[in-house]
Amino acid sequence: RGKDEKGKVWMPKLWMAKEYKDKRKSIDDMERNIFKFKKSSEEKNKKMNEEEKLFRETFMYHEEIRVLSRARAERSVPSRRSADLPLTAGEQLDVIAAPHSHAVICRNAQGRYGYVLVEHLSFR
Repeated sequence: RGKDEKGKVWMPKLWMAKEYKDKRKSIDDMERNIFKFKKSSEEKNKKMNEEEKLFRETFMYHEEIRVLSRARAERSVPSRRSADLPLTAGEQLDVIAAPHSHAVICRNAQGRYGYVLVEHLSFR
């Protein structure tokens, strides 16, 4: 044999317990699922854009959407009209506009828009 040719080194095969193999497979699957959040964030952005489009059509709002302030819902309130935003107690809301003295237009964490009575909100 020449110097370049080396013999194959024999290594003993290590046996793994079946439970360890199953555990290892589940860990590998979890690592591969890391990138699934990208798909869900794309879906979330698509849904937010649809909600914004619906908001602009419903409220005839043609200005840039800017957050005037943040508010927290004091109590849970179901929506009575399609233009009202249903609230859950403690929910964080972004106030977008205040067209009336008793109601403001808010956006919730899911991206839905609607009217909310000022008496149901607490401002910081």
